[in-house]
Amino acid sequence: MALSLADDYEPFPAVAASALRTLARGDIGDAGVAHVVTGFAELPAHPDVEPAMKILAESGTAMVCLTNGAEETTEGFLRRNGLEAYVDQIISVSEADSWKPRTRVYRYALERLRRSADEVALVAVHAFDCHGAKRAGLTVGWASRLEGHYAEVFRSADVTGTDLVDVVRGLLELPQSVRRQQRA
Repeated sequence: MALSLADDYEPFPAVAASALRTLARGDIGDAGVAHVVTGFAELPAHPDVEPAMKILAESGTAMVCLTNGAEETTEGFLRRNGLEAYVDQIISVSEADSWKPRTRVYRYALERLRRSADEVALVAVHAFDCHGAKRAGLTVGWASRLEGHYAEVFRSADVTGTDLVDVVRGLLELPQSVRRQQRA
């Protein structure tokens, strides 16, 4: 986020490696950094991901991943976890040359999708991500399973739930007119 505030961008692996070195106060070597960064390619999906994606697919909702990571890493994650059939497109923040939650990232995604903000919802477990998407005019759903509390300084999510299944069900229950009204 600091890079974005300074109008700079570095790819996720470089930022992750730098953060690891900082957290370790410089007491981690290249092999240790490589081990941790490589481990991202082995992460499993949380148990609520596939059921939530299945609900969206059954409703006819198209799904896109907007990732702070590399497109290839996200493709590998989806493939490894048997989720690739649910996702129509992957958009990396690297294409926008910025990190979430800058509004230009969400606007770039809307341009790529050829959709207006009132046609798109973001589902996330990070309140900062929801805040950025709300600032760009999207409907947002936030699952509390990671952070547990939605910070009051952020724009409110349209739907909250304990997991992704709760959130997608809530988003699908929103009438279209309510979604447009919430952005006004």
